Amino acid sequence: GRFVFPSFVDSHTHLVFADSREEEFVMKIKGLSYRDIAAKGGGILNSAKKLQALSEQELFDRSMARVEEIVQTGTGAVEIKSGYGLSVKDEMKMLRVARRIGRESMVTVKTTFLGAHAIPSGMNKSDYVRLVVEEMIPAAAEENLADYIDVFCEEGFFSPDDTVRILGAGLRFGMKGRVHANQLARSGGVQAGVKVNALSVDHLENIDDEEIASLLNSDTMPTALPAAAFFLGLPFPPARRMLDTGLALAIASDFNPGSAPSGNMPFVVSLACIKMKMTPEEAINAATINTASAIEVLDTHGSITVGKTASVFVTRPVPSVAFLPYAFGSNIIDTVILKGKVLGRL
Repeated sequence: GRFVFPSFVDSHTHLVFADSREEEFVMKIKGLSYRDIAAKGGGILNSAKKLQALSEQELFDRSMARVEEIVQTGTGAVEIKSGYGLSVKDEMKMLRVARRIGRESMVTVKTTFLGAHAIPSGMNKSDYVRLVVEEMIPAAAEENLADYIDVFCEEGFFSPDDTVRILGAGLRFGMKGRVHANQLARSGGVQAGVKVNALSVDHLENIDDEEIASLLNSDTMPTALPAAAFFLGLPFPPARRMLDTGLALAIASDFNPGSAPSGNMPFVVSLACIKMKMTPEEAINAATINTASAIEVLDTHGSITVGKTASVFVTRPVPSVAFLPYAFGSNIIDTVILKGKVLGRL
């Protein structure tokens, strides 16, 4: 009566961070918007301030605790972004921690340089973009710290032109592109991602038919982050509309301290079904084989196939595949196996 699932592949996370931001959670409850909180020194700049004060070892220790947490909910491969450093030194610190997690844990890790996450206090955007392009990207490349490069393409952050410039610079150093696109509004991030042949465009709470059509004719994977929409009270990405056009769709956790403080992929699958009207099969595929494609681990992860890595989890006795998203909040995982090693019963 048990099921064996391939481990989840979480293709969008920010799990290397210094500390939680529950004080901003309370601000949201009281009616402040994402932009309001940022204007008060909260948001990404708050996380950057906390991270800059932390040693690399302490950052690793705190991040490893989160890795152990996501393993218990079935994740076997994960993408980890920088983006809370906002200086050459601290962005590299984050990426070194992410690389070390890949070496010292049983989880398969891909790393993404996200220096273009916010503009540091006291800098103008053009100077910061120049710093990202001329100093941060070469520094990450010199230590081989980043598989990918990402940009937060939103009004008030980085424009489509900035995005194309930064992703192009990363590509010259072998870092393939990803884009935070269309979370707060239609930002032009989808078009920028398609233009540079990015591996994925992520968020997509706001997307129109023209943008869907452009993705359909590209190799760029649309990735929904339903936990962020849930936590921030935003519209959910129109998964049904995208799927019905023939698009593939990935779903990931967006695990981060400000807008999605959880890496629980079974809950993400539940949200995809409940709020985005995906079938259980579609949602599970979106969190395994499609995310594996989005971070280029399809040859080893995403399905249970002869020749792939034995990263799977075994459920307790349950009546059907649909029970996984149906029983949201219940832990139905009995045993986790990563890279062929049984990690024990949970």
